[in-house]
Amino acid sequence: MNCASPVVPNWRTSTHTKSDSCVEVADNDVREVRVRDTKARARGTVTARRDAWGAFVEYAKRAPGAGS
Repeated sequence: MNCASPVVPNWRTSTHTKSDSCVEVADNDVREVRVRDTKARARGTVTARRDAWGAFVEYAKRAPGAGS
């Protein structure tokens, strides 16, 4: 049985964000990363395992048009 206390998300936006049309990420939990829409926070979050999130970020960095 896992009795660990839930981690309160520490939401942040990317330093590359130039507007509020983006997502916020909470990556302060050692087990998972949470993502939510900046403009629709009440709609909920997407939760991913840390390893899956890391793989997604690395893929996004290599994707055509990344960084533009």
